[in-house]
Amino acid sequence: MEALSLSGLRTVLFLSSPSPDLIREKFPDLRCVGVAGTSRAMSPAGMDKEFEPVLQQLWSLGAPVTHYKVCSTFDSSPEIGSFGHVADMAHKSLVPGQVISVLAGAPPLRRFTVFGNHFAAYGDEIYRLDRHPVMSRHPSTPMHESDLRVHLSQQTDTEVGLMNVTDLDGDDAQVDAREAEILQSGPGMLLYDALTSEHLLRVGRLLWKHGQRAPHFVIGSSGVEYALAAHWRATGVIDDQRKVFPGVTPVKQLLAISGSASPMTAQQIEWAGKNGFDCIRIPTEKLAQASAAEQAQRQLVEQGLAALSSGNSLLLYSAAGPEDPSIKATRAQLGADPGGSARVLGSAMGRIARELLAKSGLRRVVIAGGDTSSYATQELKLYALEMLAELTPGAPLCRGYSDDPVFDGLEIALKGGQMGKADYFGMVRGK
Repeated sequence: MEALSLSGLRTVLFLSSPSPDLIREKFPDLRCVGVAGTSRAMSPAGMDKEFEPVLQQLWSLGAPVTHYKVCSTFDSSPEIGSFGHVADMAHKSLVPGQVISVLAGAPPLRRFTVFGNHFAAYGDEIYRLDRHPVMSRHPSTPMHESDLRVHLSQQTDTEVGLMNVTDLDGDDAQVDAREAEILQSGPGMLLYDALTSEHLLRVGRLLWKHGQRAPHFVIGSSGVEYALAAHWRATGVIDDQRKVFPGVTPVKQLLAISGSASPMTAQQIEWAGKNGFDCIRIPTEKLAQASAAEQAQRQLVEQGLAALSSGNSLLLYSAAGPEDPSIKATRAQLGADPGGSARVLGSAMGRIARELLAKSGLRRVVIAGGDTSSYATQELKLYALEMLAELTPGAPLCRGYSDDPVFDGLEIALKGGQMGKADYFGMVRGK
């Protein structure tokens, strides 16, 4: 959403599949449509039941390119958030016999794919994914393989071809010829390298070329939007000027909810505690118990309201880093299914946030943690989000749309665990 919005294309992210009537009535000038979902935390069986209907509805809009958005760190597994299973679903019902493009690299986010191996930044350093301090230790889907072809081969039997950085060198005719040669072997998926902005531009041209021939299905990070927008700017489809969003208007108080166990989020929690936030640990062990969850939620709301009455901002967090003992204790309550854990805890955090916002009158909230954000946002009575202001790449401030006047216009930022610097919560508050 951010890359397209910055390119001047009005883009709205819906919380469930929008009807054509809703788009026409509420957003007549909409150029790009997204649907936020929770498939990142689903098993293949859960995807078949809950995600496939959404995929079919999106495909029915007839867009030249339908993009299944994944994390730029590509974390997934055969059991949870399987990208390979998504490809199998698409091949079965949307694009039988057609190649599916795959683009994980997003250089603006410091995510790079070179000869099929994926790299991501942490702090000032760039790490191969299987050695990344955060992603190699992800609590749900740790990445132990950096070669994305090998990684995908553990999730699908579909052959994955590669368009590497050397294949992307040369003029358009040379690049087209190399892609055609690779496709002659019949791979079901084609992974594109991306190390530089020039690579994104060239991949964007190839993706759009496929989309002009027939509706095209792509699996990838927000690098897909950066690539397409670069091609559209270069060819005059859209204006070359980057859209300028207004700065973040400071607010006196901010509500922050964190379900992330990332070391970066731990730094952000520490910063918040030293800079005007009351930080309260969420007793996830109790939220995981059906008999104790409701009372624990009520107590958290009461604690939160008392803290807000002091004039400080409020941060509720489930864990301070990957070694937090609450993670092990909560897993013992919920079992080994990380998808189930994300659903239970994320939904509970969303309900707590909803009560705090409604009772306090606060109009800005930030939710940290990819899986947490997906489930928590669904509890906030919003049906759509639109970018409002830039914060840090990949985690902007958005405006929420709701049929409930209490939540319509809510300002909300969603961030993955590794996104942002230590002062991210301060940035959302306006420092």
